[in-house]
Amino acid sequence: MKPRNALGVKALSAAFAGHWGLGQGASDVLRAPPMTKRILVLGSGGREHALASRLLDCPGVEAVVVSPGNAGTTLAGLSNLKGDPLQVAREFVPDLIVVGPDALVCDGLVDRLSEAGFLTYGPSAKAARLEGSKAFMKAFATRWGIRTARYVEVTGHEQLSEALAQFVEPPVVKASGLCAGKGVIVAESFDEARAAALQMLSGDAFGEAGKVVVLEERLYGAEVSVHAICDGTRALVLPAISDHKRIGEGDVGPNTGGMGTVGPAPIYTPELARRVHSEMIERVLYGMQQEGTPFKGTMFAGLMIQPSGEPILLEINVRFGDPETQVLMNLVDGDFAKLLASAARGKLESEAVTIAERAGVCVVLASAGYPAAPRTGDVISGLEAASELDSVRVYHAGTSRDPAGALVTAGGRVLGIVATGASLAAARERAYEACALVRFEGMQLRRDIGQKQIDALVGR
Repeated sequence: MKPRNALGVKALSAAFAGHWGLGQGASDVLRAPPMTKRILVLGSGGREHALASRLLDCPGVEAVVVSPGNAGTTLAGLSNLKGDPLQVAREFVPDLIVVGPDALVCDGLVDRLSEAGFLTYGPSAKAARLEGSKAFMKAFATRWGIRTARYVEVTGHEQLSEALAQFVEPPVVKASGLCAGKGVIVAESFDEARAAALQMLSGDAFGEAGKVVVLEERLYGAEVSVHAICDGTRALVLPAISDHKRIGEGDVGPNTGGMGTVGPAPIYTPELARRVHSEMIERVLYGMQQEGTPFKGTMFAGLMIQPSGEPILLEINVRFGDPETQVLMNLVDGDFAKLLASAARGKLESEAVTIAERAGVCVVLASAGYPAAPRTGDVISGLEAASELDSVRVYHAGTSRDPAGALVTAGGRVLGIVATGASLAAARERAYEACALVRFEGMQLRRDIGQKQIDALVGR
């Protein structure tokens, strides 16, 4: 059971063509129309609200439906449809389907929708193993020369002592399968690492998702999220985003799905962007193509930028991040619907969009008890006033309507308040101005979102 590490190889690329379908069946695949008029977004969180709102703003788009959606995805021209995704698609007959959540992608929904003749943006189930199995991703990165942290894969408790002995510092403990962002323990001691791994391997922590555990060398530096829109061989890389994972200010407390994001990440220099594109994004695309599973969809690379400036791959996700997407949708101008449709067809049209010269900040408002035991049913007020501020967008995540029609909390992360500005400082000030207008009982938010990044800019 030797630890594995990545070695360098030269990245290559090749042309790859796709197809487009109307939705009546796999035999009715036709040439794509010049515009995407009807779009179905699958999911119910803040990511899906941000995507749907952005897609509705695109030229030629006439209708965007979200399934199942939330209370926010019934506003401003959007609508919800509930039901089995394939049945919803057959009812709505969209020109493009965008699949949001990781569980749907990894479960093969993109394959089923594509086989039914729908143009669907997202990777196949085989390509989605990059996120669905951390063990697969680490082995893939090693095969294709993508630098990643040293790791050991553990499949049984009897291997654990030997595996832990291969680390000088307590390792990061990761459940290999999908755990809704909760399957990573940054252990402070070997005893904590052992206990976390045993709980995962037993199935008590994450069920089948934890039956394979990855122990990974702990890295230090600044984390960034890099999203790339991919068509199987080519990629358009979007601005890098900095996430704030822990519940408490100063990065203390338990990990969450994300308490806020800022972008573009100041640490992500043009030279870093060039390296990540050539040494990571292109190598993933080439390796997946060579292994017979071309990657179409959003490649979301979680990176650690070490103090030396060296980028290290922490993870690959196969969908848009949440709450990264909430900022990203406000940093990309142009026809985003055309971009996603072209990637789904296998013929990426990068010129459909441009990257804006502005900054964005998203502050997440979470419910009482989050992340351990989120409370629901608290009435929300102030959203109209917040939305009326210039350069502010309010994205719903965990919201619903009570029997009386009042807007109430319905999940852990309730809202994402996004503001843009000419600088991170300006965007941050406006975001917190909007947050001050929103109220619900037990509301949690971090008041330091973006401060570290702004301080780094001032210190340059």
